[in-house]
Amino acid sequence: MANQRDNDTDRRALEATIEHSNRLLLSDSGGSSAGRPACAIVEMVEGSGPHLATQTQRLLQTRLRAAALVLFAGFSTFWVWSLLVGVTDWGIVFWTHTLVGAVLGFCSLNVCVACPKSMGRLRLMEVLIFGLPALFFAVMLFHVCDQCSALGEPLGIVAKVNNTPGQWMMLIFTYTLFIPNSWRRAAVVVSVLAVVPIVLVTYLKFTQPLVSEIVTFEELTRLALLMALSAAVAVYGTYTIGTLRREAFEAKQLGQYRLKKLIGAGGMGEVYLAEHQLLKRPCAIKLIHPGTAADPTSLARFEREVRATAKLTHWNTIDIYDYGRTDDGTFYYVMEFLPGLSLSELVERHGALPAERAVHLLKQTCRALREAHGKGLIHRDIKPGNIFAAHRGGLYDVAKLLDFGLVKTVGNVESLQLTQDGAITGSPLYMSPEQAMGDHAPDVRGDIYSLGAVAYFLLTGRPPFEADKALKVMFAHAHEVPVPPSQVNHDVPADVESVVLRCLEKQPEARYQSAADLLAALDDCELRGNWNDEIAAQWWQDSATAVAAVG
Repeated sequence: MANQRDNDTDRRALEATIEHSNRLLLSDSGGSSAGRPACAIVEMVEGSGPHLATQTQRLLQTRLRAAALVLFAGFSTFWVWSLLVGVTDWGIVFWTHTLVGAVLGFCSLNVCVACPKSMGRLRLMEVLIFGLPALFFAVMLFHVCDQCSALGEPLGIVAKVNNTPGQWMMLIFTYTLFIPNSWRRAAVVVSVLAVVPIVLVTYLKFTQPLVSEIVTFEELTRLALLMALSAAVAVYGTYTIGTLRREAFEAKQLGQYRLKKLIGAGGMGEVYLAEHQLLKRPCAIKLIHPGTAADPTSLARFEREVRATAKLTHWNTIDIYDYGRTDDGTFYYVMEFLPGLSLSELVERHGALPAERAVHLLKQTCRALREAHGKGLIHRDIKPGNIFAAHRGGLYDVAKLLDFGLVKTVGNVESLQLTQDGAITGSPLYMSPEQAMGDHAPDVRGDIYSLGAVAYFLLTGRPPFEADKALKVMFAHAHEVPVPPSQVNHDVPADVESVVLRCLEKQPEARYQSAADLLAALDDCELRGNWNDEIAAQWWQDSATAVAAVG
């Protein structure tokens, strides 16, 4: 009964402390870096990469609405005018005019600038916005020529044929002015708009006797030259506008770096693949979330992460190249780009690792932690997503420890204040009991526990504890005994299992007391095989071949 009361007390304390923790991401069994939709302040790529395409899509959405409004205003004005002067023919021209105006009005309201739409839907609206006016001009030309031929009024045909180039040129230049395009695509659309009136007048010339008498070969040639010249000017204008837009886009640079694509997102910001403009060296750039850019605590954490990581020089810790702030206030830091997979992705794609490979990666991580702990730095967010199996220096399966966003300096009161505003820090699936309960200030043994949880995940393919809510997982870390790894994966050696379970002891005093102690214990494990650089290289080569074959 006493134990039950203690557990109830612990549960109430935990609930009071982490009321908001249920929103933490538990579906990420290893903190996968799969990025959510990002909206970084700086959107820079080289050439016509994905971010330029994204910007073009947003611009197209805005411009379609503007074009629809302009054309709607024009059609509405002439529709009202036709009513005021007295419509004598309520036939196809009037009702086509009404239909086109209504659709343009609908499109101008439907293209909400703040509501993202697919490119396919935007292109459909583009066809409606410019195709329907073209249809109206064609219907009006046919109707007027037909009526005038029936009434024997050649002057009406002359006036209509002379007005035809102006109507279609207006449509062509409206399209060119408003719609962002490559010159090739613009050439296709503009050519269609330029050819249609020529084809229509030519058809009428050969089917309507009165039109044939009035529209001479010289008039037809004049129409063709006007439309061809208009199309050429429109395409060149599209090319010029597109070039200027691209140059303006590429002028938005992040220091000396160009962002190329989003490769991940974390608790503090997005991570992009980038390239140094002069060195042409690939790198990764982390940007602080624009929504938290005005939060002094977030900025302090961001700068602390950079300073903490920059102190570390071990081969198995990610390298920091640069750090700064853009003119618009965006914070960023530049780190080495790691080809490979996070341990989370590795297990999710290929299943639990052989014990010898897991130990190979864990020992490298221990060496990185040994340096960090020696400098008084505690990571506090060790998870599979923050350890990378990378290809570096010609070697494969090089473990890289990254994301020191929650790093704590031992004995630093200011550092503690940055993360104690009623928030639980770290990943619930890999969080130590004392970190979950907030019993005392974290120390190196909390990192040992988290690394033990990572080891459990590598060997079994699942974290030590799982539940549908963060609160339950954290409570399990504090009070429940994990299922031995060998009961989940029978291939786990007994000595490796013993090391992992000791890391997962509830009391910090019962765990390994340092990364060096854990490294020594892993060195003493007797493994069936020996995972080395040659085996790792062969595995990655075979894996790449398999992916290529499937693809």
